Amino acid sequence: MASALVEAPWPADILERMERAVEKVQDRLMRATSALDAARVPYAVAGGNAVAAWVSKIDAGAVRNTRDVDILLSRVNFEHAKAALEKAGFVYRHVRGLDIFRDGPEALVRDSVHVLFASEKLTGEELVANPAIDESERGEAFQVLTLEALVRTKLNAWRLKDQVHLQDMLDVGLIDETWLGKYPPDLRARLQYILDNPER
Repeated sequence: MASALVEAPWPADILERMERAVEKVQDRLMRATSALDAARVPYAVAGGNAVAAWVSKIDAGAVRNTRDVDILLSRVNFEHAKAALEKAGFVYRHVRGLDIFRDGPEALVRDSVHVLFASEKLTGEELVANPAIDESERGEAFQVLTLEALVRTKLNAWRLKDQVHLQDMLDVGLIDETWLGKYPPDLRARLQYILDNPER
């Protein structure tokens, strides 16, 4: 029996909905980074938006949309960052061991800025710690993880979406077999897997 969702007609504004979804994430990213810049809080954009920034330098058509906004912060600067983000309308919450800033009091958890703490492990089970804040560089609009640090985070997290991000970076030539020597053995093995399975 088909579900009601499958049987429902396509909304007439489906393209507008798709565009708005992308714009909301970009707006959240820019408001968060602008607030941190204005408050002079050191940070770096990480996650899917960092991947998109690097991929777009080579091939804008290969950029993959993401719903996540991940920001790397130093724990010593967290209260300063919290004040800056709350001033910009974000609402702090600690949810299931994660520090997030919801995009307004009524926003869903998925519509948030997610905080990663520099030089720390999220659960203690990761192979390596998060990058340091100074492993970043200034992009056109915000501070972003260096490519080497970003690839390390993706190899470290190793979820399906991280593997897809690594494949995207491989596809546009940002990484190749010469990168194997940049990482410790466990991460190197994961990168080798990506190199050996480019069409997976």
